[in-house]
Order: sequence, then structure tokens, then C-alpha cells
Amino acid sequence: MKEILLCKYGEIVLKGANRRYFEDSLCKTLRFRAKHFGNFKIDRSQSTLVIEPLDEFADIDGMFETASKVFGIVGISRCAVCEKDMAAIEATVKEYVPQFLEGKKTFKVEAKRSDKRFPLDSMKICAEVGGYILSAMPHLKVDVRHPEVVVHVEIREFSAFIHAGQFKGAGGMPVGTNGKALLLLSGGIDSPVAGYMIAKRGVQLEAVHFESFPYTSELAREKVFQLAREVAQYAGSFNVHVVSLTKIQEALVKACDEDYFTLLLRRYMMAIADQLATRLGCGGLITGESLGQVASQTMQAIGVTDPLATHPVFRPCIGMDKEEIIQVARKIGTFETSIQPYEDCCTVFTPKHPRTRPELAKVLEQEQKLDFDALVKEALDGAYVEHIRTEF
Repeated sequence: MKEILLCKYGEIVLKGANRRYFEDSLCKTLRFRAKHFGNFKIDRSQSTLVIEPLDEFADIDGMFETASKVFGIVGISRCAVCEKDMAAIEATVKEYVPQFLEGKKTFKVEAKRSDKRFPLDSMKICAEVGGYILSAMPHLKVDVRHPEVVVHVEIREFSAFIHAGQFKGAGGMPVGTNGKALLLLSGGIDSPVAGYMIAKRGVQLEAVHFESFPYTSELAREKVFQLAREVAQYAGSFNVHVVSLTKIQEALVKACDEDYFTLLLRRYMMAIADQLATRLGCGGLITGESLGQVASQTMQAIGVTDPLATHPVFRPCIGMDKEEIIQVARKIGTFETSIQPYEDCCTVFTPKHPRTRPELAKVLEQEQKLDFDALVKEALDGAYVEHIRTEF
């Protein structure tokens, strides 16, 4: 018995004349990932992608797992393929379908006859296949309104497809179809979630990580790289640009009032990220800010850091509470890494009483005590890049 994967599109079906562009991008991503799991053929058919193993060595389990994390796919089913005659369909149904019905009480059958030359219409196919299932699993009952499992039979041009139980895909849009943006990636819970959420809208990621070595450790840096690898399971491979803030922070401690350290540092971070985004051809910045979560994320604090950005700043977590963000972090596998107890640059030289309602004029007064542009340039010139590859 041959098994394939059927992947259902999401928003791609609404793209009209541009649909082919989005389909090509999705297929390109799947073909790239498929190389890791063996020889597969990937074809388009009626708003569905068909992923077919070409030999016995192809790892269909691994392909199913990686395809479920590809943005652009809303549903994925394992599917048995057989000849287009009722004897072959009966044998396949009795062998293949029981695994999906184990522990269930109700089911129904839905049939689609794309090949109109097939002698039975959809209603008769449903009745016949329902009978096969009941003969193999007599404890089941048919429920056409609220079944626990729907068994699908599709009569296509060359074969019959039989599948049951569609699994949820990652949804969203194929990565790269909506431009590129720079993620400010820390070692916390929020920023990996923000990167995942914007990548889901079809955005290719670049990332910048700010460190304060030796005040922050190599373990803290590796933690961030691990978070990036976990995000890359969905977003695809991307670069993390590591920028040291050590000299800037030491200069702030010597020259500026303590209450303003966090705000001034955030302004440096935004300016550095904005200039790096320009160099990389990014169309926006991404942060993990949630309104009011910490002192630097009040409306007034955001108001004094945003002017440093010439690119739009995407904040997908801005209206989420911490528990909602944690739920997403758990789903995508970043939470356990995020809570590892390694310091990050924002915890170095933290003021006892940071300003939560700052006035821009007073912030600028403090900032003028340092050569802002020179410090930004030096930090950017000292950056290095870590390439993060998708781990299959």
C-alpha cells in the first residue's frame, strides 16, 4: 500500500491572479525541506499539494512532521493510494482506515469523484465504503451530522485516495512572500513569539541580538542561538547579527542619570536595529513588546524610542498578556529555552527606579552627554553574524 501526504492551502486560494506566485514559494520551501527526508515528488492539484515518496527509503513520517510546520499549509493528511476499482478501495479501507478510528464511536464517509467516468457516483461510493468500515469495525455507528472522524474517498484521474483525520497545519502565508524584517531577538519569552507571528504572515526573518559581554556570558549567547533554531523550524533559516552594547552601557553609567539608563539603551538599540535593517534590505523591525509589561514598554516609553526607527515597527504581542504569549511559546517549542536562567543585556546596569512616563526633552538632554552617532557606528562595525539553519 502506497501512502502520500495531502496538504491543503489556506489564504493562498484567495490570491487571484497572484496565486501562482504564492504556490511556487510554498512548493519551493517544501522541496527544500524534502531533501532531508529522501526522494519526494511535490505536485499541485485542486488547491492541494500532493507530496509523494518516490522510493521505499523516503521518510514520510519526517516529511509529515516538517510539512506541518511550513507556513501556508492549513491542513495535512496522510493518505493511502490505490487503484480506481471498488475491490482495491475495499481492501485499502479495511487495512488503512482502522488506525484512525481506534477508540472512536462515530464516523461518516465523504466522497469526491473528480473522474466522472468512475461507475459509482459520490453517494454510492459513500454507502459502499461505509459498509466496508462497519464490517471491519462493527462497534462503530454512522453519524452524518457530528462524526468523530470523517473518512474521505477521492476518485482522481489516475488513482483513488483514501484518508481520515486532517491534522492542523501551521497556517499563514509562505515565508518570503511578504518581504523581509529584522527581529530584535533577546533571550526572553516574547521576542521569539513575535518573530514566529510575523514570519507566519509570510515575512522572511533576519535577527539582531544585543549582548554585553563579559557582563553577559557565552551561555546566554548560545541560549539565543538555540531560540533562533527553534523559531527557524517554522520561519526557515536566517541570520542572527550579534551586536555588543558593552561600551554603550559603560558610557551611560559614567555620564547619565541612572533613572534613564533603560530608556537610553532602548534608543541605542532601536537606532542600531534601524540602520542594520537598511543595510540588510529589510522593510520593517519586529519587537516582542507587550504594552505595560515592563517599564520600557509603557506607552510613553515606546513613544521616546520609536522616533529612532525610520522603518515600521511590528509588535504582534502588544495587546497580549503574559499567559497568552507563553501559550504560543509552548506551542512552538521556545518556552523551555526562554526560561533558562541566563542574563541578557537589558538586565545589566538595570536602574532601581526606571522612568515609566518619560518626557522626550529630558531623555534627549541625557542623550546629548554622549556622542550618540559614534557609539552606534562603533557597535554596528563590531557586529558579527551567526547563520541559523533549519533543524529538521
